[in-house]
Amino acid sequence: MPRELELTTDELLSTTRAVRKRLDLAREVPLEIIEECLELAVQAPSGSNRQGWHWVVVTDSGKRAALGELYRKAFDEYAASPHFPGNQLTGEAEADESRRRIADSARYLADRMGEVPVLVVPCLAGRVDNAASAQSASYWGSLFPAAWSFCLAARSRGLGTSWTTLHLRYERDAAEILGIPYDKVSQGALLPVAYTKGTDFKPATRTDLDSIVHIDAW
Repeated sequence: MPRELELTTDELLSTTRAVRKRLDLAREVPLEIIEECLELAVQAPSGSNRQGWHWVVVTDSGKRAALGELYRKAFDEYAASPHFPGNQLTGEAEADESRRRIADSARYLADRMGEVPVLVVPCLAGRVDNAASAQSASYWGSLFPAAWSFCLAARSRGLGTSWTTLHLRYERDAAEILGIPYDKVSQGALLPVAYTKGTDFKPATRTDLDSIVHIDAW
């Protein structure tokens, strides 16, 4: 398999999916590939060019398992809530089937998060707990572009990722597992990373632009 996939820019942007069931849990991911993705990720912009990001790359099996347990615990709480797709059935066959697939895929990953070969936790210096929306948006805007660049770089190398945040319900516990100074550094996501079973991902169905794009006014 080539080191990088032959994808056009448009193909890369339109086929970087949330990968769950097609993560290859048995195949090792070389650390040098993760480092390549991170080298590209940190080319992203950050507020005032502060570059306050940190990246915790978790390969240790015990720590991955511990994070997996935190994630599963948070997922169980989410799955019991009315916000979970599997609990939002409407009686419309096509829509309900889509929600069931999403719920099943999410459960699959939750049960196996600790088995994924590499877990990446993008972090940012500081905390904005309970901050106003303007401050929060400005703060996270200095991390999320870089984290998504990491996901794109991973896709271009045959790796799959999935943007998850449920473990943040237990962020302090995760910080203790990983030695992150909780009071000084915020975790932004938990990214499972593995080679994918096949690389033939397709663009997803999305809402028609006419219903969501507003020119000059709402």
